[in-house]
Amino acid sequence: MSFRNAKVMHLTGVHHKDLSEKALVDLYNETLQAGMHGLCFSPYEEGQKPGDQLSEEQIQRRMQVIKPYTKWIRSFSCTDGNELIPKIAKEHGLKTLVGAWLGDDPEINQREIEGLIRIANEGLVDVAAVGNEVMYRKDLTEEELLEFIYKVKEALPSDIPVGYVDAYYEFAHRPKITEACDVILSNCYPFWEGCHCEYSLPYMKDMYHQALHAGNGKKVIITETGWPSQGTSLQGAEPSDANFMKYFINTQRWSKEEGIEIFYFSSFDESWKVGAEGDVGAYWGIWDKEEDLKY
Repeated sequence: MSFRNAKVMHLTGVHHKDLSEKALVDLYNETLQAGMHGLCFSPYEEGQKPGDQLSEEQIQRRMQVIKPYTKWIRSFSCTDGNELIPKIAKEHGLKTLVGAWLGDDPEINQREIEGLIRIANEGLVDVAAVGNEVMYRKDLTEEELLEFIYKVKEALPSDIPVGYVDAYYEFAHRPKITEACDVILSNCYPFWEGCHCEYSLPYMKDMYHQALHAGNGKKVIITETGWPSQGTSLQGAEPSDANFMKYFINTQRWSKEEGIEIFYFSSFDESWKVGAEGDVGAYWGIWDKEEDLKY
């Protein structure tokens, strides 16, 4: 669905222009306190980046901060200390969607896959994700990714669903990958497609239903969605505190009303993300980089 088509759809959800600033903040905090299905775990402190070694202490501290607000945690890697996240999440009574981060380095890929298999066989994985946006980045061929997916499926207990994470549209474009997945793990970002926040809820719903249609009856989990609170606008998509809160409220309401399993992106602001995403990359967190709630 194009942004132009989204504009003619019936609008739903909260529109901050109808609320005072205080009323919006109050509604946001009420929604946050009610809890959410899932949250993407941001482990990196200021000055850290992927590839740096994570400590058990920092994971424990951040898990303690977010655990009252979510039932599930999503992790992105099984190396460099990330392999501690599922164990610590389980200690805090949380369920886990655990990812192996695949890229263009065969040695790292092997370590990631071995780590995911080991962690899952230790009983620490509720859903396994083999790769994140690998097709989008063109880091592997479709055949290489399929080999990893089937390797993990063969090595895991049959009651652990195995999937692959990518943008919602990739599952229609790549039927072999969709067929290999037990569950469709779909990233849905109206912001990155330049959608005005006012139309973002129906836009995201359409993204979800495209993934659902591509999966031909398979369960779809939204593994990432969110809105930045600061940074440069992208076409009609404007980062702001008000848009951040409104998008979060609408996402959580839809999740609860229709039973949609969503992992919100993200828990904490992380400055390293500006390299890949521009200035907005550092401002997707519900908590800031100092681990304080923004609002």
